[in-house]
Amino acid sequence: MDPVLLEQLLDDAFDTAVVHHGYTSYMRDYEVIVYATAAPSSGIEPTHLRYLFRYCVEARCETTVRPDIWRISLDERLIDHEKGVDLDGYVWGVKWHALYPGATVLSESETARRWKQSIGIDFHEVRIETNAHRLTLVFSDLQVSELPVGYAPFTTD
Repeated sequence: MDPVLLEQLLDDAFDTAVVHHGYTSYMRDYEVIVYATAAPSSGIEPTHLRYLFRYCVEARCETTVRPDIWRISLDERLIDHEKGVDLDGYVWGVKWHALYPGATVLSESETARRWKQSIGIDFHEVRIETNAHRLTLVFSDLQVSELPVGYAPFTTD
C-alpha cells in the first residue's frame, strides 16, 4: 500500500467517532468502524465507514483513561448512558470514542520491517488514539468503505 495514500485515508478519519473496533469474524483482518459527520450546512449526510486493516498480524489495545478515572469508573451503571450520565467517572455507555488525537503511521517500524521480511509483502504500523483507547496495528493494506444501514460487525457471512 502506498504510504502517502495510507496517511491520507487515516487523516480523513481524524476527529470522527469510533463506534467499534476489533478483529472481523474470520479473525484475519481488523476493523475500525467510525461515524463520520460534517457541519449541517455542508449538506453531507452522516455515515458509518469501515476501516479494514487487512492481513493484521498484530493488534494491541491499551486504555488511555487515567488510573484515577478508572478507579471511579467501575460502577456498572456507567455502561448505560442514561443511568451513568449524572455519576462521577467515565461514562462507558456513550458507546463511542472521539478519534482524537488521531492516527499516526509509524514509518520507521522495526515490527513492520520484520513482518515484510518474513512474509514477503509490505507491512505498516499505525497508532490510533482516541479519548479512551490507543490501538497499535501492524497490517499490509487498508480498505475504507461506507457501511450499509444495519451492518453488524459479527455477522457470519
